[in-house]
Order: sequence, then C-alpha cells, then structure tokens
Amino acid sequence: MSVVARLISELGDRVDTSAPALEDARADRSGHRSAGAPLAVVSARSVDDVQQVMRIASETRTPVVVRGAGTGLAGAANAGPGEIVLSTARMDRLLEVRPDDLLAVVEPGILNADVNAHLAEHGLWWPPDPASREISTVGGNIATGAGGLLCAKYGVVRDAVLGVDIVLADGRMLRLGHRTVKGVTGLDLTSLVIGSEGRLGVIVGATLKLRRLTQGLVCTMVASFPTVRDAAAGSSAVTAAGVQPAIMELMDAASLVAVHALLGLPAPAAGAAQLTIQTDGPAAREEADRIAEVLESAGAAVTMSDDPAEGERLLAVRRSMHPAMASLGTTLIEDVAVPRSAMAAMFDEIARIEREFGVSIPTVAHAGDGNLHPNFVFEGETVPPVIWAAADELFRAAIRLGGTLTGEHGVGILKRRWLAEELGDDQWEIQQQILRVFDPQGILNPGKVFPDA
Repeated sequence: MSVVARLISELGDRVDTSAPALEDARADRSGHRSAGAPLAVVSARSVDDVQQVMRIASETRTPVVVRGAGTGLAGAANAGPGEIVLSTARMDRLLEVRPDDLLAVVEPGILNADVNAHLAEHGLWWPPDPASREISTVGGNIATGAGGLLCAKYGVVRDAVLGVDIVLADGRMLRLGHRTVKGVTGLDLTSLVIGSEGRLGVIVGATLKLRRLTQGLVCTMVASFPTVRDAAAGSSAVTAAGVQPAIMELMDAASLVAVHALLGLPAPAAGAAQLTIQTDGPAAREEADRIAEVLESAGAAVTMSDDPAEGERLLAVRRSMHPAMASLGTTLIEDVAVPRSAMAAMFDEIARIEREFGVSIPTVAHAGDGNLHPNFVFEGETVPPVIWAAADELFRAAIRLGGTLTGEHGVGILKRRWLAEELGDDQWEIQQQILRVFDPQGILNPGKVFPDA
C-alpha cells in the first residue's frame, strides 16, 4: 500500500490530494516555491492525528513538512515532491486561560490575533506582535521564533512561552517546559524547540506566558529626519537616554515613498526617514515627552498624539509596509539584526550595496532592538542573480558588524547557504548532532535551515 493510501485509510477526509491544495503547499510568503507538488496535505484535527501521520512517515521514511498558515518569509513551510504536508491549522482552540497564573494553553493553529481577542475578556494579552498577527498561527510564531513591533519592550516569542508539546518524528509526544514562572529541571528543551523551524518535532500545543493589559495612556509620535542615518542615530540616542518605548520603528526614504503612494498620502520630503514611536503605561506621557526632547535635540521634527485613533493612523504607515512593497513587484523580504549601536553603520552598508549592485533596497527596522528588514523588489517569480549577489553582500555586512542572518523570520530555505559562516564549524556540527537525536531518519522538514541535513 502506498504512503498516500495508508494516510487515507487511517485518516480519511483529513487527507487532501487535490491539485489546488498541493499547489498552495509549495509556497509561503517568501516568494520562493518548491520544485514540484507534495504527495498530500493532511489537515490534523487532534494530537492523535499528528501522531498517526508521524508513525506512518517514520515507518515508510517519508519526509514531512509541518505547515500552519503559510505566512512565513523564509520558505521553511514549503513542501515539494515526495513529501507529506502536515497542517496544524485546524488545531485552533484556546484550551485554558488562568488569569491567576498569567498563562494560557493553546493549540498551534490558533491565530495570534485571535488569542489576544479572547484574552482581552480576561484583561490579559500575549505580547508577541508580528506584522502578520492577523493571519499567522501561534505554532508558526513559535517555530520561527517570531518577533514584531513590540519586541524592544516586551520581548520576542522566546520570552513569552512557558512550555511546548511536540510530537517527535517517530510519533512519541513530549511535554516540555513548565506551568511555573521558574523551572530549571534538566536542559531547557523548550527554548531549543522555539525557532527550530519544524526540524525537531511537530508543535501540537503551547503554554503561553501572559501579561495584564497595560493601564494608562498610549502616546504615539512620528519623528522626521533629513536622512536615514540621522534617524538611526536618533533611535540610538533614545536607547542611550534610558527610556524604553513600547514601539520604535524606522522607515527609510524609499519605504516612506512607497507607503505614502499606496495610502494616497502627500509625498514625503526627498531623502527623509521616519521614526514611529509609542509609549504606554502609567508613565507614557512623561516618557513620550522625554523621547521627544531627545529626538528634537537629534534634529527631528516631532508630531505627538495621545488620541488612540490618531495613534493608529500614525502607526498605519508602518504597518502598510508589506502591501506597499507588494504593489511594486515580487519582494524578497529579508531580516538581519545588528547591535543597536551599529544601526547607522548597517544603513551605510545598505546604501553602499545599492550603489555597487544598482538595486533599490527599501528598508524598515525595529529600531528598538536593531532588527532590520531590507526589501529586494523584482519582477517575476525567480529571484534574479543580481538580487542574490546583493543579498549575499548584505548578510555578510551584518555579520561583520557583529550581527546575525535573521532576527525573527528564520533561516528556512532562503538563508541556509550562509548559516555555516555565522555558526562556525564546531557549532555547526553540534547542531547537526542535535537534529539526529530528535530525528534520526531526517524526515522532519529535510533541507530546511541546514542544506545537507
């Protein structure tokens, strides 16, 4: 009996072999598409379903690609010929909320925004705030180690997960982590799974670390600078002043022009860059006033509002970056991070790469934590060689400045060729050994993150 026949025999209508389903599973939002269609898409509805799939896959040595909403930007959930797609999107329940313990237990397919809609009824929220929060799943957020606009103050997914439940390649299930705030029993396998991009196991549940909804004002400001280097220096000045905004986002000139065109706003001044900053909590007004003082001293023109609707209008410019890039063509959205003190130098490097390769690289940044998103825009579905050459130089520049290939999107397929350079030989080998412990046959998301694993 074939693998697909076995899946259908044991899982029935959960197995989809229709052409549209298989075609959809070939791509995510990175612009990358696999070489061909996978064998089948299995939409799991329970942990038992996941375990059944993994047992069949293990017995037949069939590769499995785990998929949530398909909103990733590194190709990690793209499936190809000979592979089973295991979708956890229908496992989307909020199982438990404990306001007294500040935790919630969820299935992996629940959307990030839906979690917070439910938690708001209890006066709680889950801080990770990726740009895709309305359409990305919590399981995907955990698998990629996602971040977002609020990271500088509230941390990334790694800081907001107490435990994960995973199904291993052979179908066994592990419950990792704790329901307690503290817990140092044994090795921290929860942190190891976060950001592992489906290579160590299938996430089937998560215990989330919550916060109470912030009381007090929310102040939003926009600071306009003559150049992106000035804006980067301004963000560093805010950090050096010891003030901690909830959001501090930087947009370069090309990004601003594209977004203003998309939203029908007046064109920004030539070469101008912008910081969008938000403070929250009981001291929001005092912090906002202090930040405005720092930015004006750094040469910015500052507009501020504590009106919620106006604040959302100001933030809408930053949140419109992805659709603005999509309106220009196919976009390779990259994700490097550097020490915050090296932000201005990284923008200098981006300008140099634009000149040397004759390309435009509109860039936004989570300026509060040094995470930049350079965008390479091109025509067609295939990334041109000149774009890869420019990206290669950009990645190497980030590493030279003490940075990393990815701050929150993951490695997936698109960055695996540069991974060894950042890790070094010894760490590369140790990480390969860890993969083999969790998945001796190498059937979980093969070829992702590590090109030869």
